[in-house]
Amino acid sequence: MESLLDQLDEPSKRALKEFKERVQDCTSKLLDTRDEFYLKWLIARSYSVIEAEKMFRASLAWRQANGIDDILKWTPPEVLLKYFSFGKIGYDKLYSPVYVCAQGQMDLRGILQSVTKKDFMRYQTYMTERINKEMREESLRTGENQNCQMTFIADMMGLSMRQMSYKPVMDAGREQTKNYESNYPENIRRIFIINAPKIFTVIFNIIKPFLHQATLDKMRIFGSDKEEWAAALLEEIEADNLPLHYGGTMVDPDGDPKCPSKFNMGGEVPYSYYLSNSAPVPKDYMETINIIAGAGGFKKLKYKIDVVNSILRWEFMTEGGDIGFRVYYKSDEEGIVDLVPLSRIESHLVMEEGEFICYNPGKYVVVFDNTFSILRPKKVRYYVAVDPPVPGSPTTAIV
Repeated sequence: MESLLDQLDEPSKRALKEFKERVQDCTSKLLDTRDEFYLKWLIARSYSVIEAEKMFRASLAWRQANGIDDILKWTPPEVLLKYFSFGKIGYDKLYSPVYVCAQGQMDLRGILQSVTKKDFMRYQTYMTERINKEMREESLRTGENQNCQMTFIADMMGLSMRQMSYKPVMDAGREQTKNYESNYPENIRRIFIINAPKIFTVIFNIIKPFLHQATLDKMRIFGSDKEEWAAALLEEIEADNLPLHYGGTMVDPDGDPKCPSKFNMGGEVPYSYYLSNSAPVPKDYMETINIIAGAGGFKKLKYKIDVVNSILRWEFMTEGGDIGFRVYYKSDEEGIVDLVPLSRIESHLVMEEGEFICYNPGKYVVVFDNTFSILRPKKVRYYVAVDPPVPGSPTTAIV
């Protein structure tokens, strides 16, 4: 099968030769010195040798500063190994390894309350380095250069705004996207996003500005129509390399069609893993409201937002038990639109943090609801703010 190197025209071959010469002083620091490795940096910068060199040297500095070359000696926290969904299921038709993440089933907010952000980000790099090591070894063993890239399936079934509006989740997602794009160019051959709910549009618009066009071109996004996305997967992956649950023929030895022996399915993180198992501590800038139990036991905080892409963010904790929490938008055309549907938050155990990008101007309402409680009033300590748009965010409203 023809490799990317075989497909290069003469100008591209000259660019590759020049790039290798310009970074020759870095050779001793590299784990991979194949032409395919150098080519990835050029493709990521549209064959601009100068820009590719700048990106390459910045990445080497990042690796040195963060001890990346030795990261596989690190032992990740148990909660990440048990509850972060990821794993290899087989190979696609071009011999690229296929990895699956049950994104919608992961309790990212629980994970990020059980490890430090540093360890969480380190784990993302740890997994990428492990994958790259396996791909290098496989490529050398088989002689198939396609093994230098992976195919990735992200299953969004079950994705909730409660998970994705949690501020540490959003922050970690943005940072991880930037790190990956800056330091692992052309690592992915194809990205399939399946079972994407409507809220995925919101999430995608947050990370899209950090994605290179070459990455965006590799993405195929599907909703919940299994017939449609299964057919797309089977175009590029043989049925015997794809779990029955995803349209293939593979099952676990016990007949499980999801093949959990192949990849971690995620799941809710037990509170026993949380770093703080004592009551959260209120912050000086927080306001306090007392909410009675039963009928009438709720408080609405209303915000009029005129600037598209403003960020509505919140922090709160409770005394006396959990509290119902909801965020919605009032539209003249659509009426009330839930952004964070009403759910009971264990904010007496862990400080709740979240944010939402307000793509539509109008009235936004934050609700604390204690009507489910018959006898127990709640004290809520909270802080809600509206921040200006982040530079570079999308300029069109989502309707």
